[in-house]
Amino acid sequence: MLPLIRDSKESHPMPTPDPQDALEELNEEAVLPHPVKIRDMLFHAKLAPDQSLELNRQFTEYQKHFGEALKLATQILGKLSRG
Repeated sequence: MLPLIRDSKESHPMPTPDPQDALEELNEEAVLPHPVKIRDMLFHAKLAPDQSLELNRQFTEYQKHFGEALKLATQILGKLSRG
């Protein structure tokens, strides 16, 4: 059984999240679209040259930040799951 924490706004106990479960969910159910999917959408879109250039710049930033966020979340959840 999961340890319980109390919501400060309510008196109902809430289960404590499990870091290992969160790590598995991160690997299985990332909410943000994977950069490969966005790249494919950009490739197939019919864009004007200036729009294509701007979206590619934004995509590069997205790709960088996506990887950084995934790495940080994996490190944090990995440490928490080991105790």
